[in-house]
Amino acid sequence: MQQLTLSPRQALPEAAAPEIKGAVSGEGPGPGYRVMGMPQTPAVPAPVACRIVRQLALEMTALASDRPLWRRDGRRSTCHVRQIAMYVCHVVLRLSLSDIGAAFGRDRTTVSHACNVVEDRRDDASFDAFVSAIERAVLSVFGPAGIGSHE
Repeated sequence: MQQLTLSPRQALPEAAAPEIKGAVSGEGPGPGYRVMGMPQTPAVPAPVACRIVRQLALEMTALASDRPLWRRDGRRSTCHVRQIAMYVCHVVLRLSLSDIGAAFGRDRTTVSHACNVVEDRRDDASFDAFVSAIERAVLSVFGPAGIGSHE
């Protein structure tokens, strides 16, 4: 199974990256270099990663819901899904609040509020299990290491 990684902000395009034959001693070639023989994981920009997380949160919410969404609470459920997606993007993918806000069309302070709301709601055991399941699904898509822009 192939995993996705977030693209670094200042990475060189793959065509412009020089190739290095064999193993590199020390700490590695750094960003923008490709090692021959090593599989390349596709790089995903932050807005696309946020859309993937939002869709995962939406699908898992629909699966976990025991009743169809009614018109009157559609906006509320959409807001909750967006807050969960913002939280998971920040915690699991380690994206900055500004990057997440830009991807969702919101301000960074709105993302901060969403993270605080979800963190407060995690005191409920069933909600915590639900968010943990979404976090595991996102980890299975993006992989556990080196996926964030803050290292």
